[in-house]
Amino acid sequence: MTGMKTQLYIGGKYVDASDGRMTPVVSPVTGETIARVAVPTTADLDRAIAVAREAQAQWRQVGVWQRAAVCRKIGELIDTRRDELAKLLTLEQGKPITESYADVDETAELFRLHAEDAVRLHGETLPANDPHKRMWTFYQPVGTWAIIIPWNFPVLMFSEFAAPGLATGNALVVKPPTHTPLTLLTLVDVLNEAGVPPGLINILPGEGDFGAQMVKHSGIDAIGFIGSSATAEKIVQTAGLKRTIIEASGNGPVVVLDDADLEAAAKAVVQGAYYNAGQVCCATGRVLVHQAVHEDFIAAVKAAASEAVLGDPFDKNTTLGPMNNQRTAEKVDRHLQEAKERGFDIIIGGSRSSDYPTDLYYEFTVVDNVAPDSMLSVEETFGPVVPIIIGANDDELLRLANDDALGLQGAVFTKDMTRAYRFVENMRTGQVVINESNGFWDINMPFGGVGGTRTGWGRIGGKHTLLDMSDLRTGVIHLD
Repeated sequence: MTGMKTQLYIGGKYVDASDGRMTPVVSPVTGETIARVAVPTTADLDRAIAVAREAQAQWRQVGVWQRAAVCRKIGELIDTRRDELAKLLTLEQGKPITESYADVDETAELFRLHAEDAVRLHGETLPANDPHKRMWTFYQPVGTWAIIIPWNFPVLMFSEFAAPGLATGNALVVKPPTHTPLTLLTLVDVLNEAGVPPGLINILPGEGDFGAQMVKHSGIDAIGFIGSSATAEKIVQTAGLKRTIIEASGNGPVVVLDDADLEAAAKAVVQGAYYNAGQVCCATGRVLVHQAVHEDFIAAVKAAASEAVLGDPFDKNTTLGPMNNQRTAEKVDRHLQEAKERGFDIIIGGSRSSDYPTDLYYEFTVVDNVAPDSMLSVEETFGPVVPIIIGANDDELLRLANDDALGLQGAVFTKDMTRAYRFVENMRTGQVVINESNGFWDINMPFGGVGGTRTGWGRIGGKHTLLDMSDLRTGVIHLD
């Protein structure tokens, strides 16, 4: 594609890797190699961190209104390249083009939102016990961040850290995966045009070993990570006392009570499973259905399943594109193979489709009578699959909802707000959505895990990310 960038982005310039190494980027849509992207070395990492620290030392002195103006300009420039970025995102990631446009639009909006958040990030004056003392608080940037983002939202999740990071005076060294770096590398072309100082943001595509080098590097002050719980644990073990923001795996749950609007619940469950081919941390996970409405809910799900249209993601009528990579598709294979071996009821789909250019196009799948101890229940499947588990009453459904190590986001469907509040207050997830898809997300919403689970800490969204990417400083002065 015209304008596609494949080099590293260091010090405000596109540069080759120091050893010249490249790796192919293969489209899950077509199976073709669409580019070869530079693979960074340790020397490249050292250089990127050095220029980031130098740039951050200057950027932290820039006034917040000036930083906000740059962020707003980035949002405006992203808007002008909307078509180019959305098409490239679909080509390398596989998501339907309508979803790619939404990602690009939200990316631009995040830069505008955090520009407004930053200028309203206020400290406070504190009363002191000593009448001769005055105390006050204010915010300062943490420093240079290593940002490790996944392949499912390579542009949007970049902006979830980059926008608040820039607005609060930080520098970032960003690692996208080597198989989905192209849209991000192309997008950051706007940073120079928007006036971002060279070195303040650096993009170095890499894999796990390179991410580990970033985390333990002495020049990194803090780490922002979105991805799997397994990788998150490795990062935390390596990071030591460095500041971290961790958003890790999710697994539902979605609770359907016996007074729910079953048609609305079914549509939300289906949509939450096919969106981005189910490759979303808050996708439909375990669907926990009250036994009194189980059969009627199954009928509603079958009717709603027609909205999951598998096909060419560049077709605007497609709602379910290919999965991104073989490793993730093979996990779905394993989960469904166990479901078949244990005799669960696969009532829709259940396998990959052979009608497309690659074997990453997975049928929308619904599995009924799933056991609570199965892979579909206890692991994050990360594919277009709806596993349905039956519960006898509210108590059992709540117990099933909390019998999981991944407490990211949950949902409950009911017409009774008293029952809804019980689940909101007692479901062990960071967010609970009432009468809406578990995949609901808003750019101004504090999103993250909950204590006692393997889902992480910190919040992505609104002012909360700015707070997490800032140090609260307290000043004390003695008055004679």
